Amino acid sequence: MRTTSPGALRPLPIELAERYEAEGWWTRDTLGDLLARGMEAARDTEFRVHSEVRPWSGTFAEVELVARRLAAGLRVRGVGPGDVVVMQLPNWMEAAAVFWASAFLGAVVVPVVHFYGPKEIRHIVRETRPKAFFAAERFGRSAFDPDLCSGVPVVGVVGRDFDGLLADEPMPGVLPVDPGDPALIAFTSGTTRDPKGVVHSHQTLGCETRQLAATYPPDRGRQFTVAPVGHFIGMVNAFLIPVLQGTPIHLGDVWSPAQALALMRSEGLTVGGGAAYYMTSLLDHPDCTPEYIGHLKYAGLGGAPVPSAVTNRLEDLGVSVFRAYGSTEHPSVTCAPYDGPVAKRAHTDGLPLPGVELRLADDGEVLTRGPDLCLGYTDPELTAAAFDQDGWYRTGDIGVLDDDGWLSIVDRKADVIIRGGENISALEVEEVLLRLDGVAEAAVVAAPDPRLGERAAAFLRMRPGRPAPGLDEVRRHFERAGLARQKWPERLRCVDDFPRTPSGKVKKFALRKDIATSDE
Repeated sequence: MRTTSPGALRPLPIELAERYEAEGWWTRDTLGDLLARGMEAARDTEFRVHSEVRPWSGTFAEVELVARRLAAGLRVRGVGPGDVVVMQLPNWMEAAAVFWASAFLGAVVVPVVHFYGPKEIRHIVRETRPKAFFAAERFGRSAFDPDLCSGVPVVGVVGRDFDGLLADEPMPGVLPVDPGDPALIAFTSGTTRDPKGVVHSHQTLGCETRQLAATYPPDRGRQFTVAPVGHFIGMVNAFLIPVLQGTPIHLGDVWSPAQALALMRSEGLTVGGGAAYYMTSLLDHPDCTPEYIGHLKYAGLGGAPVPSAVTNRLEDLGVSVFRAYGSTEHPSVTCAPYDGPVAKRAHTDGLPLPGVELRLADDGEVLTRGPDLCLGYTDPELTAAAFDQDGWYRTGDIGVLDDDGWLSIVDRKADVIIRGGENISALEVEEVLLRLDGVAEAAVVAAPDPRLGERAAAFLRMRPGRPAPGLDEVRRHFERAGLARQKWPERLRCVDDFPRTPSGKVKKFALRKDIATSDE
């Protein structure tokens, strides 16, 4: 597998690795060790899947038994430490069983979002060369295609032959592996090229689990996790943090604001945040009456730029907002304390987390290092481009630090619109658009222009029942806001919803492609 090749791994100064171990950020635990210990302490903890097609209800102990029977079945079939296990499954019990079984075996698990198509799956299989592949027989509009995993020795299809891989007797214990070895490969959403395979070790992923868990309010309530487990943050929140903390797991396999609201009432669950879209779509739903707001005590927002219009709206409703910043490569860079000053936690992306180093390049790009930073990419060329010789990661995000050291992400390099040689921040334009009456969500991208090079194109999602504005109305709004005329949107389109990544981010590359190929 290419991940074990020295060319695929980022430079890591020896003194940095020694410091991470000396300060306790890296331990000798593997993911299997962490999970086995956590499950032993919380065997009777509730595990439920709220699904119309594959509901499930039980305990940690019952899922662990399935995972250990699966681990034994895979071991007999030649899957062991260091081998790759790909799983493309919705938020179902079987996804947890595959993930936990892989950890017990010391295998490298590759969670894949359930809606990736043939192109992405072929690339992932080619890039990782798995020993085992798991998929759903059918979910939504997708159906299992055996051609996508031809040549993979072990294939398990949930809804067809998954149970046939379970041994009669569960595998005891955890197989030993080096905690510095790869434990997980997370593929990030692609833009104009194939998805990137981000490699994490047992140490980086274990650190991230503890790091992220420590940022959550202790009284945040019983969480409803709908972020896909094929996505990094969904996987950590569904399968690792609850086991570490001994808290119930409640999964949903589709995001439905109506379902979330119903579960708030019937089960006492809450939605803790994620991308701002989850919160805004919940608040905009016609069933979201004031009685439900009491279930939303906190909103931890991140994964995409967070407009101040969203944080202000939540705070006005009595929901305490705290923001965070990270990526699949470096999951937890900064976070605002949930009990910190409201102006800081609601309007900046927080302070560097313990063990994390952060600095800004001359052009404002955020550079990071830390014990939860990935090992590199499956593609050595991508690793060489993203990391320098001292182990610093080039995030591609533009940030500013205030006098107290709090970070604010103001743009992506790719989101800077260059109009006639003048840089325009897409986030700045989006902030103004969100203050326009009736606008629920806004995304601004660069549209090609033969004279100026680029100009700003705005996409709007309106609140239910609100009419879409015309371009003249938007221009009058920007004039009232006092923004320089060159920053005003010059193209406008209203949409029912945006194309999104698994975590709810808007796929701006898709909007750029759409606006570039339209006849407007």
